[in-house]
Amino acid sequence: MIQGINHIAIVVPNMEDARCFYESQLGFQLGESEILRERGLEIVFVPIGDTRLELIAPIRDDSEISTYLKKRGGGIHHIAFDVDNIDQAHESLVQSEVRLTSKEPQSGAHNTRVSFIHPKSSGGVLMELVEEKGESHVTKN
Repeated sequence: MIQGINHIAIVVPNMEDARCFYESQLGFQLGESEILRERGLEIVFVPIGDTRLELIAPIRDDSEISTYLKKRGGGIHHIAFDVDNIDQAHESLVQSEVRLTSKEPQSGAHNTRVSFIHPKSSGGVLMELVEEKGESHVTKN
């Protein structure tokens, strides 16, 4: 089911401040911003070798991460794993009575489909399963 790490997500309170830090202080080249209006998020991916960081910032006070940000501040939010079939992976977890955050896979950033495993089922870590549509970001050797 799991093919590899897709990304590690970091919640940031302000995308411009984060962009400045990651580019000028760490020397990373950040991708273009993607706005997920229905979820209230701005997403920027940072390629690092065979994986990526995903920076996530709220674009409104009622975004999916606003409560998280108010309670915990910025920091690591979740780890995401590549799967080749999100529907099959999601259903397999449902059948195994793994707690998920939604009844069905959802649309994700960069034309992906995603499903989240609730931290109560995974030892306290929010996990995302990601099905890429088209070419994967991962470099194949």
